[in-house]
Amino acid sequence: MTTLISPPVDGPAPVTGAVETEAGPQRAEAILSGLGDRLVVLVGMMASGKTSVGRLLGQKLGLPFVDADHEIEVAANMSVPEIFAHRGEANFRSGERRVIARLLQAGPAVLATGGGAFMAEETRRAIAERGVSVWLKADAATLHRRARRRSNRPLLQTDDPEGTIRKLIDLRYPVYAEANIVIESEDGPHEATVEAVLTALHAYFAKAPAGS
Repeated sequence: MTTLISPPVDGPAPVTGAVETEAGPQRAEAILSGLGDRLVVLVGMMASGKTSVGRLLGQKLGLPFVDADHEIEVAANMSVPEIFAHRGEANFRSGERRVIARLLQAGPAVLATGGGAFMAEETRRAIAERGVSVWLKADAATLHRRARRRSNRPLLQTDDPEGTIRKLIDLRYPVYAEANIVIESEDGPHEATVEAVLTALHAYFAKAPAGS
Protein backbone atom coordinates (compact mmCIF):
# COMPACT_ATOMS: atom_id res chain seq x y z
CA MET A 1 0.00 0.00 0.00
CA THR A 2 1.35 3.45 -0.90
CA THR A 3 0.44 6.97 0.07
CA LEU A 4 0.69 10.33 -1.60
CA ILE A 5 0.73 13.26 0.80
CA SER A 6 -0.05 16.68 -0.61
CA PRO A 7 1.43 19.43 1.59
CA PRO A 8 -0.30 22.62 2.67
CA VAL A 9 -0.19 25.50 0.19
CA ASP A 10 3.39 26.77 -0.23
CA GLY A 11 4.65 23.69 1.61
CA PRO A 12 7.30 21.17 0.51
CA ALA A 13 6.90 18.86 -2.48
CA PRO A 14 4.51 15.90 -2.23
CA VAL A 15 5.87 12.74 -0.64
CA THR A 16 5.16 9.28 -1.97
CA GLY A 17 6.46 5.97 -0.72
CA ALA A 18 5.89 2.86 1.35
CA VAL A 19 3.91 3.12 4.55
CA GLU A 20 5.74 2.29 7.76
CA THR A 21 4.19 1.49 11.12
CA GLU A 22 4.98 3.85 14.00
CA ALA A 23 4.29 3.71 17.74
CA GLY A 24 0.54 4.10 18.20
CA PRO A 25 -0.05 6.39 21.22
CA GLN A 26 2.65 8.93 20.35
CA ARG A 27 1.53 9.05 16.74
CA ALA A 28 -2.11 9.52 17.68
CA GLU A 29 -1.19 12.34 20.07
CA ALA A 30 0.79 14.09 17.33
CA ILE A 31 -2.10 13.74 14.87
CA LEU A 32 -4.63 15.12 17.34
CA SER A 33 -2.34 18.03 18.16
CA GLY A 34 -1.96 18.88 14.47
CA LEU A 35 -5.65 18.43 13.79
CA GLY A 36 -6.85 20.77 16.51
CA ASP A 37 -10.58 21.39 16.10
CA ARG A 38 -10.62 20.27 12.46
CA LEU A 39 -11.93 17.02 11.00
CA VAL A 40 -10.34 14.16 9.11
CA VAL A 41 -12.57 14.02 6.02
CA LEU A 42 -12.63 10.81 3.98
CA VAL A 43 -13.51 11.25 0.31
CA GLY A 44 -13.72 8.85 -2.61
CA MET A 45 -16.01 6.65 -4.64
CA MET A 46 -18.82 4.50 -3.32
CA ALA A 47 -17.45 1.19 -2.02
CA SER A 48 -13.99 2.65 -1.43
CA GLY A 49 -14.31 1.80 2.27
CA LYS A 50 -14.92 5.26 3.75
CA THR A 51 -17.43 4.16 6.37
CA SER A 52 -15.57 1.07 7.59
CA VAL A 53 -12.19 2.80 7.56
CA GLY A 54 -13.63 5.95 9.13
CA ARG A 55 -15.21 4.07 12.01
CA LEU A 56 -11.93 2.27 12.81
CA LEU A 57 -9.93 5.45 12.38
CA GLY A 58 -12.15 7.26 14.86
CA GLN A 59 -11.59 4.49 17.39
CA LYS A 60 -7.82 4.66 16.92
CA LEU A 61 -7.78 8.43 17.45
CA GLY A 62 -10.46 8.56 20.13
CA LEU A 63 -12.62 10.77 17.91
CA PRO A 64 -16.32 10.52 17.06
CA PHE A 65 -17.12 9.08 13.65
CA VAL A 66 -19.80 10.73 11.51
CA ASP A 67 -21.24 9.37 8.27
CA ALA A 68 -22.56 12.19 6.08
CA ASP A 69 -25.06 9.97 4.23
CA HIS A 70 -26.56 8.84 7.53
CA GLU A 71 -26.87 12.44 8.70
CA ILE A 72 -28.58 13.36 5.41
CA GLU A 73 -31.06 10.51 5.91
CA VAL A 74 -31.81 11.71 9.43
CA ALA A 75 -32.31 15.30 8.25
CA ALA A 76 -34.59 14.23 5.39
CA ASN A 77 -36.32 11.40 7.28
CA MET A 78 -35.73 9.32 4.15
CA SER A 79 -33.07 6.89 2.95
CA VAL A 80 -30.61 8.01 0.29
CA PRO A 81 -32.27 5.81 -2.39
CA GLU A 82 -35.66 7.27 -1.42
CA ILE A 83 -34.35 10.83 -1.75
CA PHE A 84 -32.99 10.05 -5.22
CA ALA A 85 -36.24 8.34 -6.25
CA HIS A 86 -38.71 10.89 -4.90
CA ARG A 87 -36.81 14.18 -4.93
CA GLY A 88 -34.06 13.66 -7.48
CA GLU A 89 -30.28 13.90 -7.38
CA ALA A 90 -30.23 17.71 -7.45
CA ASN A 91 -32.26 17.84 -4.24
CA PHE A 92 -29.99 15.27 -2.64
CA ARG A 93 -26.85 17.23 -3.57
CA SER A 94 -28.29 20.44 -2.17
CA GLY A 95 -29.06 18.76 1.14
CA GLU A 96 -25.67 17.08 1.11
CA ARG A 97 -23.88 20.43 0.84
CA ARG A 98 -25.87 21.88 3.74
CA VAL A 99 -25.37 18.86 5.99
CA ILE A 100 -21.62 18.64 5.36
CA ALA A 101 -21.21 22.38 5.99
CA ARG A 102 -22.92 21.87 9.36
CA LEU A 103 -20.90 18.79 10.26
CA LEU A 104 -17.63 20.57 9.48
CA GLN A 105 -18.34 22.98 12.32
CA ALA A 106 -18.49 20.15 14.86
CA GLY A 107 -14.88 18.99 14.98
CA PRO A 108 -12.67 17.35 15.82
CA ALA A 109 -14.09 14.16 14.32
CA VAL A 110 -13.69 11.70 11.47
CA LEU A 111 -16.19 12.39 8.68
CA ALA A 112 -17.01 10.01 5.81
CA THR A 113 -18.57 11.77 2.83
CA GLY A 114 -20.63 10.41 -0.04
CA GLY A 115 -18.99 9.73 -3.39
CA GLY A 116 -20.26 12.91 -5.05
CA ALA A 117 -19.81 15.31 -2.14
CA PHE A 118 -16.24 16.39 -2.97
CA MET A 119 -17.30 17.29 -6.51
CA ALA A 120 -19.03 20.43 -5.24
CA GLU A 121 -16.56 23.34 -5.21
CA GLU A 122 -18.34 24.88 -2.23
CA THR A 123 -17.86 21.68 -0.25
CA ARG A 124 -14.20 21.34 -1.26
CA ARG A 125 -13.54 24.88 -0.02
CA ALA A 126 -15.29 24.16 3.27
CA ILE A 127 -13.33 20.94 3.74
CA ALA A 128 -10.06 22.74 3.00
CA GLU A 129 -10.89 25.30 5.70
CA ARG A 130 -12.18 22.94 8.35
CA GLY A 131 -10.55 19.60 7.66
CA VAL A 132 -7.78 17.47 6.27
CA SER A 133 -9.03 15.47 3.29
CA VAL A 134 -8.04 11.85 2.69
CA TRP A 135 -8.93 10.20 -0.62
CA LEU A 136 -9.40 6.44 -0.45
CA LYS A 137 -8.53 5.51 -4.01
CA ALA A 138 -9.52 2.18 -5.57
CA ASP A 139 -9.58 0.86 -9.13
CA ALA A 140 -12.79 0.14 -11.04
CA ALA A 141 -12.64 -3.63 -10.65
CA THR A 142 -12.24 -3.38 -6.87
CA LEU A 143 -15.08 -0.88 -6.57
CA HIS A 144 -17.41 -2.98 -8.72
CA ARG A 145 -16.62 -6.14 -6.76
CA ARG A 146 -17.37 -4.40 -3.46
CA ALA A 147 -20.42 -2.51 -4.74
CA ARG A 148 -22.15 -5.71 -5.83
CA ARG A 149 -22.50 -6.66 -2.16
CA ARG A 150 -25.06 -3.87 -1.65
CA SER A 151 -28.09 -2.98 -3.73
CA ASN A 152 -28.80 0.48 -2.29
CA ARG A 153 -26.51 2.58 -4.48
CA PRO A 154 -28.74 4.80 -6.65
CA LEU A 155 -26.14 5.68 -9.27
CA LEU A 156 -25.47 1.99 -9.96
CA GLN A 157 -29.06 1.08 -10.76
CA THR A 158 -28.18 0.73 -14.45
CA ASP A 159 -27.76 -2.05 -17.00
CA ASP A 160 -23.98 -1.65 -16.82
CA PRO A 161 -22.91 -0.77 -13.26
CA GLU A 162 -19.22 -1.42 -13.93
CA GLY A 163 -19.36 0.90 -16.96
CA THR A 164 -21.03 3.52 -14.76
CA ILE A 165 -18.24 3.19 -12.23
CA ARG A 166 -15.62 3.72 -14.93
CA LYS A 167 -17.40 6.85 -16.18
CA LEU A 168 -17.59 8.20 -12.64
CA ILE A 169 -13.89 7.49 -12.17
CA ASP A 170 -13.05 9.50 -15.29
CA LEU A 171 -15.15 12.37 -14.00
CA ARG A 172 -14.28 12.33 -10.33
CA TYR A 173 -10.69 11.16 -9.92
CA PRO A 174 -9.11 14.39 -11.21
CA VAL A 175 -11.13 16.25 -8.55
CA TYR A 176 -10.48 13.75 -5.77
CA ALA A 177 -6.78 14.28 -6.51
CA GLU A 178 -7.08 17.69 -4.83
CA ALA A 179 -7.29 15.90 -1.46
CA ASN A 180 -4.46 16.49 1.01
CA ILE A 181 -3.67 12.78 1.30
CA VAL A 182 -4.20 9.89 -1.13
CA ILE A 183 -4.37 6.31 0.12
CA GLU A 184 -4.67 3.25 -2.11
CA SER A 185 -7.73 1.32 -0.92
CA GLU A 186 -6.92 -2.25 -1.83
CA ASP A 187 -8.59 -5.54 -0.99
CA GLY A 188 -7.57 -6.79 2.42
CA PRO A 189 -8.24 -5.98 6.07
CA HIS A 190 -9.56 -2.49 6.74
CA GLU A 191 -7.01 -2.28 9.54
CA ALA A 192 -4.23 -2.08 6.94
CA THR A 193 -5.88 0.92 5.27
CA VAL A 194 -6.41 2.57 8.66
CA GLU A 195 -2.74 2.07 9.44
CA ALA A 196 -1.84 3.73 6.14
CA VAL A 197 -4.12 6.69 6.91
CA LEU A 198 -2.64 7.14 10.39
CA THR A 199 0.92 7.07 9.09
CA ALA A 200 0.06 9.51 6.30
CA LEU A 201 -1.69 11.90 8.71
CA HIS A 202 1.32 11.82 11.00
CA ALA A 203 3.62 12.65 8.08
CA TYR A 204 1.25 15.38 6.86
CA PHE A 205 1.26 17.21 10.19
CA ALA A 206 4.99 16.75 10.57
CA LYS A 207 5.45 18.70 7.33
CA ALA A 208 2.78 21.33 8.05
CA PRO A 209 4.00 24.75 9.20
CA ALA A 210 3.16 25.55 12.81
CA GLY A 211 -0.40 26.74 13.22
CA SER A 212 -1.57 25.50 9.80
